[in-house]
Amino acid sequence: MSQLLRYSVLDGVAWLELDAPPANTYTHAMMRELDEAILRARFDPAVHVLVLRGAGDKFFCAGADIGMLKTAEPQFKYHFCLHANETLNRLEQTPKLVIAALNGHTVGGGLEIALAADLRVARRSGGRIGLPEVNLGVLPGTGGTQRLGRIVGKARAIEWMATGRLVEFEEAEALGIVQRILEPDDFAGQVQEFAREFVPPSRASLAVGLLKRAVQSGLEMGLHEGLALERELQQQLFQSGDAAEGLVAYTEKRPPRFRGC
Repeated sequence: MSQLLRYSVLDGVAWLELDAPPANTYTHAMMRELDEAILRARFDPAVHVLVLRGAGDKFFCAGADIGMLKTAEPQFKYHFCLHANETLNRLEQTPKLVIAALNGHTVGGGLEIALAADLRVARRSGGRIGLPEVNLGVLPGTGGTQRLGRIVGKARAIEWMATGRLVEFEEAEALGIVQRILEPDDFAGQVQEFAREFVPPSRASLAVGLLKRAVQSGLEMGLHEGLALERELQQQLFQSGDAAEGLVAYTEKRPPRFRGC
């Protein structure tokens, strides 16, 4: 992979770092690398959690490269948005927990990437967050209109996007967009420690991945279809080694030693 995206694995956690100074804006090339990295992590049995972050400490991601969009033909822009949507859908549906580590400003398409993650943690006083695309005469076209509304509700999402307002991470936590604020000192180390909470042997990562799928897919269905999906995924878990270990450990009154399979 080029330097647009750095990929590394540490203790069961795959780190995907967007690296395009100065603001980690993304291009078609970066999205292709992100797509490849998601697939690489998904099919690596040694990886149980994915963490997305931006290089440096000023920006997680400021969205799409405006210079690229300014000069591109309309047909390219359409296909660029289509491919970006497909990449973020893959991220959202990957049956492994995905954490967006917001180390700096997270705006526009950068927030749309973060919204496709399962959890968002942010560095205290580390930056602002929002979807200001209306100031460019466009809308958030990489899933922002859909994912934000599902988190904060329709009216609040419309108000936030229509004004293009940016807020501090702490306010985003109050809105439910950010799940946890971490202290600025050794932010990456704290994120790694948090991510490790979902890695075997202490956590059944297979169950975490499938309960994620039940939520992500099930809430887009009717209740009966969602319950059917839940039963199907539960049956898969009943046949897993982790479920056997969890039940045995419970009866033996000891901590389980999960393997993620």
